[in-house]
Amino acid sequence: MIMRFFIKTFGCQMNENDSERMGGLLHSLGWEKTDEERKANLIIVNTCAVREKSEDKLFSYLGRLKNYKRKNNTIIGVTGCVAQLEKDKIFERAPHVDFILGPHNYHKINEIIRNILDKREKLVDTQWQKEWPELSEKHVLRESQAIAYVTIMEGCNNFCAYCIVPFTRGREKYRPFWSIIKEVEQLAQQGYKEVQLLGQNVNSYFDVQEGKSFVDLLKEVNKVNGIEWIRFITSHPKNFTKDIAHTMKDLEKVCPQLHLPVQAGSTSVLQRMRRGYTREEYLEKVNYLKKLIPDISLSTDIIVGFPGETREEFEETLSLLKEVEFDNIFSFRYSERPYTLASRMDDNVPYEEKINRLIELQRLQKEIQIKNNKKKIGKIFKVLVTGKSKKDKNMWTGRNIYNQVVNFKGNDLKIGKFVNVLITDIGPYSLRGKQVK
Repeated sequence: MIMRFFIKTFGCQMNENDSERMGGLLHSLGWEKTDEERKANLIIVNTCAVREKSEDKLFSYLGRLKNYKRKNNTIIGVTGCVAQLEKDKIFERAPHVDFILGPHNYHKINEIIRNILDKREKLVDTQWQKEWPELSEKHVLRESQAIAYVTIMEGCNNFCAYCIVPFTRGREKYRPFWSIIKEVEQLAQQGYKEVQLLGQNVNSYFDVQEGKSFVDLLKEVNKVNGIEWIRFITSHPKNFTKDIAHTMKDLEKVCPQLHLPVQAGSTSVLQRMRRGYTREEYLEKVNYLKKLIPDISLSTDIIVGFPGETREEFEETLSLLKEVEFDNIFSFRYSERPYTLASRMDDNVPYEEKINRLIELQRLQKEIQIKNNKKKIGKIFKVLVTGKSKKDKNMWTGRNIYNQVVNFKGNDLKIGKFVNVLITDIGPYSLRGKQVK
């Protein structure tokens, strides 16, 4: 009998990479992946706890899985950050769940499934692991044939006032330096052209045993033949140094694109958030980067309605967007997360006001992105082909060096190949064009 699994992933690229690794481990034991829940003998929900909305999505989705459990006796598991944080609540609200696995334990997925099949009893494993669970590259079932995620560290030591990551992912731990390089080399041999180095705070990476820093890592990955583009996410502004900036400039494979979360444009809000820098210090780093790498593309994260945020403080965030002119932002209304310092603050910004501020912020950013994208009309960009466009099957889609989505017309293309695309039209969130020689 063929056993099939389905993984639903909520959250960031690290969650996606964890899902790829769980999928690879299952595949190594003969399980087949399916894209349809109804055909699955096993459904895994890999979760994110950063926003309250993500948690709400989980319980809504789990509610819909009751029918599969009843009709097909499907095994259902919850993994990731919400699993680590809310294991008791999950079993209480979704008693049809069979197992819960924290983010430090995804590598035990096969052992968990075997035990469930043998004993048919609920299992929980949310223990913290100090050692890095190194897996073979053959145990990664990658979603993309063009872009590969490579996790280099996880956890966070910063304890920003709003952030739950230290309570779900734990303290920072770093993957062995040469294990990372070996994986990148194997990806190059498989034909991958782009790697994205992942971590909650990649800038703090340091292999104590080898004495290797994040800059050392970038330089070594840059040497790997076959890899043409290197990106990394996420950088904390207080850990982003001039040394890293110059390394970006000097290494030809590191893309001139950086995600640098500011979270707010007001120094007083940043202090309450415990971010470790001021508005002026953030802008100083941005201006230094722009002078050093004139064509750099910047993106950021913004939280609106943080406890105590006044209208004047919010307007400072709007003015920062106008000054920096980010090419992209990820914006959210503040939502209280358990155990955080902010959860003990007076959440005195009304919900309606948070929504209004979010709409105003996103409206401004949309105008900025349209303005920035219009400058690209008539220019030719090197684009890494990632597949067919989801909106138009007659179009291809890919990413340019600035990590922007480019939809374009082309012939006889292959995923994972580079093509030149002339930009003929734009939208606020993507570019459109046609393949040229």
